Amino acid sequence: MGNTQIHQRPIGRRITPQRAQFRRLAESADIGTVTRAQLAVLAQSLTCTGLINGTESHLLVALINTVPADSFDRSGRLIVFKSNQQLAFEIGRSVGRVSRMLSSLFDAGLITMQDSGNYKRYPIRNGDGEITDGCGIDLRILIVRYAELDELVRQARSQKKARRRGLRRYRGALRNARYALAAAARLSEDSLSRLGARIERVSNIVGIAGKASSRVLRRATALLEWLIERMMQLPRRSAEAQKTQNMTCPYVENGMHKQITTPHPFDDSSDQRRSAYAEQLSSPKAGSASKWAFEESLRRRRSEINQPRRLRHAMVALQDVLRAVPALKTYGFAPTTWADLARAVPLMCRFAGISEDARRRAVEQMGEQQAAVAVAVTLEKYDRQEVNSPGGYLRAMTDRARRGELHLARSVFGLAARNSMEIRH
Repeated sequence: MGNTQIHQRPIGRRITPQRAQFRRLAESADIGTVTRAQLAVLAQSLTCTGLINGTESHLLVALINTVPADSFDRSGRLIVFKSNQQLAFEIGRSVGRVSRMLSSLFDAGLITMQDSGNYKRYPIRNGDGEITDGCGIDLRILIVRYAELDELVRQARSQKKARRRGLRRYRGALRNARYALAAAARLSEDSLSRLGARIERVSNIVGIAGKASSRVLRRATALLEWLIERMMQLPRRSAEAQKTQNMTCPYVENGMHKQITTPHPFDDSSDQRRSAYAEQLSSPKAGSASKWAFEESLRRRRSEINQPRRLRHAMVALQDVLRAVPALKTYGFAPTTWADLARAVPLMCRFAGISEDARRRAVEQMGEQQAAVAVAVTLEKYDRQEVNSPGGYLRAMTDRARRGELHLARSVFGLAARNSMEIRH
């Protein structure tokens, strides 16, 4: 008979090169630099990174809360000696599930483990009763990797916010494009048919918007906004920019007025800047200018109207704003000039519940005229019950204006198209 070979039961948890590296990394922890509360908050936030799921996060938080708060001082030991059975009781899972989750946390580099020969967890104390070592679940690697993991959480949150922002913009652009298609009466049937087919094609390519990538949503939004501009027959952006650069007369078809009449509109030098009113007094062609150029609000200095720099807004007429915001008439406002609309802004803010600070920031960032349009749009959406927090909505528009991402003209045209379609039906 041959010799029977008896295989001994493997002692301890399976070790891999990665787990060995995590153990070495945990030994370099600087105890005392991170508190228990910081680790607990981090463990709850790690689910957004995809490293662990909700149940594993619950187990990790339970492990962190097991360690006494004073153990996070420089002389503390971040080792948990609870058994799998006790941990399973605390989080409401089976013992086998806890064992598998501990292995997953070990592989993710969120804990390290040192098993004894009989798989028990116990501390090793010196003569004074202080814990010097032990076999259990070591949390020191969380301190070593705290900055790295916290940055991962921040990036995941930032990406999620960007994706939500892109999703909202895409859905708004798609809605505005369909409203604009229904209100574009000046285009031929053939043109409307082609534009409608392109809008639906973009929608079909995106598919379920909630599952589309941020890149696809951005490209689809840009295409839809370009289609809206075509349906509204807006001038090309390059031509519009050239027109803005060369314009020295305040006569504009839709009543907009350029406040800076020098070739260097954004320079800080005050000796190169003149008010529009002063320019008209010395101009021999002032008699041919529109009456909009001589409004009282435009005769003030640039510092008084807080015109922002490095911002270029698409031009909208006051009549477009009135068509887009029927709530102005509902609340008793009947502005005939931009100055009337600007003077009505404080009262509109009180009706909508917008704070003075939010209004002031909007004026500082966008200027009086654009801020008045933004407040009017906010009032309209508040009247339609589409905005629950008008003050927060205006602050968000101000932030987008600061980044150069605010397009008030598109909002005005979209609301005007929607109102036209509702009246038609």
